[in-house]
Amino acid sequence: MTTQTLPEAKKNGFFANFKFPSAYTILFALIALVALMTWIIPAGQYNREMNEELGREVPVTGTYQAVDANPQGVVDVLLAPIDGFYDHSSYEAAAIDVSLFILIIGGFLGLVTKTGAIDAGIERVTARLQGREELMIPILMALFAAGGTVYGMAEESLPFYALLVPVMMAARFDPMVAAATILLGAGIGVLGSTINPFATVIAANASAIPFTEGIMLRVFMLVVGWLICVAYVMRYARMVRQDETKSVVYDKFEENQAHFLGNKGTEQLEFTGTRKLILSIFAASFGVMIYGVAVAGWWMAEISAMFIAASIIVGLVSRMSEEDFTNSFIDGARDLLGVALIIGIARGIVVVMDNGMITDTILFNAEQLITGLSSVVFINVMFFIEVLLSFLVPSTSGLAVLTMPIMAPLADFAGVGRELVITAYQSAAGLVNLITPTSAVVMGGLAIARVPYVRWVKWVMPLIGILTVFCMAVLSVGALI
Repeated sequence: MTTQTLPEAKKNGFFANFKFPSAYTILFALIALVALMTWIIPAGQYNREMNEELGREVPVTGTYQAVDANPQGVVDVLLAPIDGFYDHSSYEAAAIDVSLFILIIGGFLGLVTKTGAIDAGIERVTARLQGREELMIPILMALFAAGGTVYGMAEESLPFYALLVPVMMAARFDPMVAAATILLGAGIGVLGSTINPFATVIAANASAIPFTEGIMLRVFMLVVGWLICVAYVMRYARMVRQDETKSVVYDKFEENQAHFLGNKGTEQLEFTGTRKLILSIFAASFGVMIYGVAVAGWWMAEISAMFIAASIIVGLVSRMSEEDFTNSFIDGARDLLGVALIIGIARGIVVVMDNGMITDTILFNAEQLITGLSSVVFINVMFFIEVLLSFLVPSTSGLAVLTMPIMAPLADFAGVGRELVITAYQSAAGLVNLITPTSAVVMGGLAIARVPYVRWVKWVMPLIGILTVFCMAVLSVGALI
């Protein structure tokens, strides 16, 4: 009897049938893990008081106390994804609102795709950018970064995945390039938030300082971080374009071609006046969405209604029959049903943690850990504490309301400006929200782009390491000056 070596085992199929679990399985496993933690970590809570400027209750430093444990059992684990759809405790839209938005966006995209306008537009874009397709990456990443730094672009980025993946594939890149362009672009914008009302402004208000303090340091982090991300994505994009087998999703090449470019025939689609008008309506809809969120105070309900109106206009312009209109819309929504489900399951993790009364206990222990440290050590330990808490609370606004009232005053004793604590918080949150499975934006965006979560993490981890070192260096210099 002979023993196979590891390479031989791989070659002979020992691992041939092994597959990483799906996003659904990963998220359910995390829910179960957090539920187990509620049996181990002592329950506790801070007292809360209303902050009139924020319009929300915030924890009061020095008031932490143990409370009766509420360990989460099997029934709670099973209920968590359901409760996750309705939970508002993380200070953001309920998952049901985001999921309905995703389904409506899916219907809108399915409708526009049915007209052939998107395919015709992709053909024109790729023809005009012949030999210069790489320029799309820095330009688009700059636009998404602008959205991230100005208003914390997150759920609003989800519709762009279905639009950008076919464009990138037509340019001989892969879905990973499209997903990275959006996720890293908007993510680095959030990491280097300057006037983001859902991160910087809320954190500054909770810390009792003007949000403009420390803005130049954040601008520096934004610009340099954007350059790092662009270089990373473009290096991979060039490699894939030269050799498609280098793609991390190459095994899904034909499947993705059929899914994203299946409507493309051998003949070039005619770019008719009707299709140009539909594309104009398509682009205008996203422009109106961004304006509504950034300026008019819209959120999921309003932008969902706007896309329903845009769908009706597209149907009228294309002269679709009622049957074609409804079938195309429903088929498009069906394509994103899995994404909508993932969003609720991801929110279930936070539900279990909050119901198990362990969120404040983790925060209290973090408070004890950083008390009495020197300025440089303090700010770096603060950064990593915020990294840990960001995995548990993926909402940037929720994390700010939870941690800043406790952490910011400690900066006074460490000889560090409170604005640097805010920078540490938002850079940590921005970094973690590039990979955390508890984020609906990460899991939903990757699902739309058909990029497996495990492969995304493996691909992006070297960049995460680079950005971590960069953030630590900037924060350390900030603590010394």
